[in-house]
Amino acid sequence: MSQEIKYPVAPPEQPPRDIFSGKFDQKDLGLWLTHDPAIFQDPDTDEYFIYGTDAICQRSKDLIHWDRVGKVVEEPTAESQEWVGTKNIWAPDMVKVGDEYRLYCSNSSFGSQTSCIFTAVSKKPEGPFEPKDCVVKTNEKAPLNAIDANIIRDEKNGKMYMVYGSFWGGIYILELDEKTGLAAEEGFGKCIATRPAWLSGAIEGPYVIYNEKTDYYYLFVSYGSLKSDYQIRVARSKDVLGPYVDFNGREMTDTDDPYNQVGQMVFCGYQWSHGVGYMGPGHNSVLHNKEDQWFLVYHIRQKNFVEDWLEPSTMQIRKIFWTETGWPIVSPEPYAGEVDQEIPLEAFFGKYERINLVKSLPQGIQTAVPMKINRCEWGDYYESSSIQGNWVYENGKFTITYGPHTEECFVTAIWDHERKCPSLGLCGLSQDGVPFIAKRIGDLPER
Repeated sequence: MSQEIKYPVAPPEQPPRDIFSGKFDQKDLGLWLTHDPAIFQDPDTDEYFIYGTDAICQRSKDLIHWDRVGKVVEEPTAESQEWVGTKNIWAPDMVKVGDEYRLYCSNSSFGSQTSCIFTAVSKKPEGPFEPKDCVVKTNEKAPLNAIDANIIRDEKNGKMYMVYGSFWGGIYILELDEKTGLAAEEGFGKCIATRPAWLSGAIEGPYVIYNEKTDYYYLFVSYGSLKSDYQIRVARSKDVLGPYVDFNGREMTDTDDPYNQVGQMVFCGYQWSHGVGYMGPGHNSVLHNKEDQWFLVYHIRQKNFVEDWLEPSTMQIRKIFWTETGWPIVSPEPYAGEVDQEIPLEAFFGKYERINLVKSLPQGIQTAVPMKINRCEWGDYYESSSIQGNWVYENGKFTITYGPHTEECFVTAIWDHERKCPSLGLCGLSQDGVPFIAKRIGDLPER
C-alpha cells in the first residue's frame, strides 16, 4: 500500500484586490497593507505576532489564521518628532528583555535621511506600547539612514546589537546596552553591507538570525526598489559583526559589483502559469520557532508596472529548508500548514512547472517553465524544456542532474494557491548557487 501523504488544506481566502475601490475597515483587510512584517513568537504563550509599518500588530496561533490587533504605538517619542518632523512609524522589530517587550521603531519620511529609531515598551506583546527613548538619529551628515532596526544577540558573549540602515551608506551594526535598550557605543557602529554607488545604494531591511546547527549568523537584506524590483538576498558569518560572505565568497561590503551579483538570492518577483504574478518581495524577517521550523516572512505586491500609484502590499510566509552546505531555500508556495514527511516515490512522477530565482539587471519577474519527472524502461529521467537529465531519490533527498549541473532538492506537500488544490512542491539549489522552486501540475500522458 502506498504511503498516505498529508497535504495541507485550503487556507483562509483573502479579501479581493478591489476592496480598495471603496471604503473599507481595517479589520476586513486580511493580510492586505501588511508592510515590513517583523515576526515574533511570544515565549510565554507561543502565540505569533507580526509588527508592521504604522505599528500595526497582528496575532496568530498557527501562522495561517491572523487576527488584526491594530495600532499598538500611537506616535513616536517627542524627541523623535522634533528631530524628524513627522509622526510616521515604520518597520518595528520586537525583542523581549526580562519582563519587558521592546519595539524598536523608525520615524522618517520617504526619501529623507533625517530619521530616528526609538523604543516603545509594554508588559504585553499585544501592547499598547509606550514610546520611551531615541536610540540613534541621522541626517544628511550621517553615513547612513537610521531606519529598519533589527535586534540580534551574540551567542558567544551575550551582547545585544542593533542592525539597521537603508540606502546611502548601507547596513550598520551597533552595540546596545541591554539594560536601557540604548546604544552602548558612540557613533553609528560598523558597516556590514553596502551597494555600489551606481545602484543608488539600494539596500535596506536587514535581518540577522543565528542558526546553531550551522554555527553561522545569516544577514538577510532587501535589494532594489520596494515599488518594483525588491528582492531578498542573504550572506553569512561566523561572527555577528561580520564579515558577511555570500555563496560565492564575496563580502557584502564589496562595492566592485558591476553585474548585481553580490549576495545569495533567496527570493524575488515570480509568476506561475496560473494566477497573478507577484513583484517586490522584501523587508523580511525570519522565524525559528519552538518546533524547530524555519520561516521567511515578507511583504510582497501583485505584479503591476502600469499604475503610477504604489500597488498595495500583502504578506507571505514560506517555510525555509537548509541545504547540506548551510544555505536557506524557500518553499514553492506560501505556508498552509505543511508538515515534515517522507514523500513516497510514486507520487513524484508527473508534469511540473519550475521557476529559477535568477539574479538579473535590473531584477525582473521570473516566470515558470515546464518540467517533467518520470521513470521508464531506460531509467529515471528529468526534463525541463530542452534540458534532459536524471534524478535520484534516496534517504528522503531528491537530486537532479543534467550535463555538468547538480541540484539538491527538498520535497514537500503544498497547497497550490494559484490552482486552489493540494500538490507536491520542490525547492532546490544548484552547485552554482542558483535556487529554484517547482510544483506538480498534473499527470504525464500514458505512452
